[in-house]
Amino acid sequence: MMVKVVIVFLCFIAVIAFIGRALFPSALPKVLQKRRGPPRCPRCGRYLIGRETCDCKGRAK
Repeated sequence: MMVKVVIVFLCFIAVIAFIGRALFPSALPKVLQKRRGPPRCPRCGRYLIGRETCDCKGRAK
């Protein structure tokens, strides 16, 4: 009987999580959000590979 209660509770929590993700996708932490494309430099537009900064260092046109 206790196992059934635990399984029903976990299913209920999973349903609440799915509804929350569907209604508020921006509320997820950045790590869990899906990327919309590969990371790019906001100044020059080149792809960023392996680091957070670009070689242009803000000198892009």
